[in-house]
Amino acid sequence: MLVIRQISIFTVLMIISLLLAWGMMNYQVLHRKPLVTTDTVFEIHKGDGLDKVVTQLQQQGIAVNRFWFRLLAYRHKLDRHLKAGEYSISKGATSLDILNLFALGKTRQYSITFPEGWSFKQMFQAIQNNPHLQHTLSHVEFKDVMAHLGSNQTHPEGLFFPDTYLFEKNTTDLELLKQAHKKMVTVLEHEWQQRDVQTPLQSPYQALILASIVEKETAAEEERKQIAGVFSRRLQQGMLLQTDPTVIYGMGDEYKGDIKRQHLREPTPYNTYVMSGLPPTPIAMPGRDAIHAALHPEAGNSLYFVAKGNGRHAFSATLSEHEKFVDRYQR
Repeated sequence: MLVIRQISIFTVLMIISLLLAWGMMNYQVLHRKPLVTTDTVFEIHKGDGLDKVVTQLQQQGIAVNRFWFRLLAYRHKLDRHLKAGEYSISKGATSLDILNLFALGKTRQYSITFPEGWSFKQMFQAIQNNPHLQHTLSHVEFKDVMAHLGSNQTHPEGLFFPDTYLFEKNTTDLELLKQAHKKMVTVLEHEWQQRDVQTPLQSPYQALILASIVEKETAAEEERKQIAGVFSRRLQQGMLLQTDPTVIYGMGDEYKGDIKRQHLREPTPYNTYVMSGLPPTPIAMPGRDAIHAALHPEAGNSLYFVAKGNGRHAFSATLSEHEKFVDRYQR
């Protein structure tokens, strides 16, 4: 009887050992076996559990083994920590590759670009047109946007940094605006701390206003400080800025591509041919270079400039010299 019992115990142990060996072999084969036949976008929705994720993978043609996939997920502690979002699963990915992707929370990124010189209206429209963002501000008036961002500013123009921003699917428009606003605040504060002590500007916001005018006046990097110098000297001498981009901004939808004499006489807050000093707000999103130029104006005696038609300007110190350049390049 003792011999039979020993044989039975030995048999059971052998069976268990074989089952364990088979299981380990199965485990090793299955989690290293390529499962994805083509590049695939897979989305985990907020609140999705592991079982639902496995089902959705199978429905998309990714033949994961439910038992082994769940076991592997538990080892990675992913049964309670699945990050919602879109994932790009590459062709040839294994169960382990997919789980590592989920474990890292490496979701698919989208991008949106706000060019330098854009108005807030253009920026907001681009956000509203983006299908990957969650739109929560569709019916919010421009004057209320800054309040939603927790800012004490009331006008949003110029308060967002022009750049390319990456975001995950279903990021809210408000989250994106917060990111762009925070970056502008950071850049502006840094540039203000490094400003030229001779600048006539009294605050970072005034720097932002002047920078937006510089941004709209020229795309030539080497001219920005020259133009900032002209406007800074005009401010110091109490001269009108007389800059067309502010007039155009003040015209709003009435602007049809040209400025008439009547527009230059109309006393809007943005008509710098009539109103002295800076306009009340920026007129566009200035980039870092324009902000730096506004706070580091080039020294000199020029008080005028006129477009030469090649993307550059002719600068002059006297009105008579300026008129000659106008005759040469404009008339």
